[in-house]
This record gives sequence, structure tokens and C-alpha cells, in this order.
Amino acid sequence: MPAPTIPASVPDNKRGRKLRRRAWILAALAAAVLALRIWVLEPVMVVSDSMVPTIGSGRIVFMLKPGPWLQKPGPGDIVVFTSPLDGTEVVKRVVAGHGQSVEIQDAVLHVDGIPQNEPYVDLESMDGTYSPPTRVPPGQVFVMGDNREYSIDSRDYGPLPLENIDGIVIGIR
Repeated sequence: MPAPTIPASVPDNKRGRKLRRRAWILAALAAAVLALRIWVLEPVMVVSDSMVPTIGSGRIVFMLKPGPWLQKPGPGDIVVFTSPLDGTEVVKRVVAGHGQSVEIQDAVLHVDGIPQNEPYVDLESMDGTYSPPTRVPPGQVFVMGDNREYSIDSRDYGPLPLENIDGIVIGIR
């Protein structure tokens, strides 16, 4: 069987090969960015002041979506999740994980009886807030906003199931 021939109308020159190669690279890059956006990373607009001063209303956070690359969120992680109260997407900080005890005494967060150093929380503006000890069940975390006076969080609706978490914040713009 004879080898296929290329019609004379198709130029086989360096310029044509370079253009085809660039087109393939651009297409692959666009596909990679799209895949990253669909399965790995998502921008989320913050719509409340519950995380001030760390994140103000109107800011955009970049959330790493769940997958094999994502570890379970732990204390200090900022997470995006579906509110158990109204189904909206909210941003809060994990302050305790499963098995830990959370209590607030004179506006100071205590985890397992130890007062937490939270430089992002303005204790001066808070009154003597108190909450009884709460033990976080397995498969759940305790979340709170950095702006404690205005945040609706686990103090209001209890520990948050891990399956409610949409992702972990990895960047703020």
C-alpha cells in the first residue's frame, strides 16, 4: 500500500507547524485552567463583616475544593461552607476539631481549657461573653467568625458537620 501523500495545498513549513503547536498549547492551557476552576479552585465573594479584620465584606477569597489533595480542616483554617441556618455560603475560622472542648469565658475562647491567643479578634470591643463547654463530635468542627460580636456561627447552630464544608480558603484578594 502506498504511503499517503500530502496535498500541495497544505503547506508543510516551519511557520505552519509553529502556529499549530501554539494553538495546541493554548488549547491545553485553557483546558487545564478550566479543569482547575471546575474541580480544584473557586473564587467566593464574602458578603458579610463576620470575618473582619481578616476578611471584609466585598473581598474575594480563593477556596480549595474538597478532593484527594485536601486534608480535613483544622484549627486556624478559614473555611467556606453552607450555613445550616439558611443555606447561604459563608466564611468562618475553624477553632476546634472533633473531640475538643470549646468554651468562652469573658469573651476569651478556651479550647480544652486553654485560653487561645487570637490576635485577629478585637476583645476590647466585646462584652463579657460566656458560653458553656461544648464537646465537638467526630466528623464535625467548631467554627467562629473573627468579628465575634457580629458573627452567627457554631455558638448559634452548634458544631458544623465536615460534609457541609465546601472548601478551605487559600488566598484573599
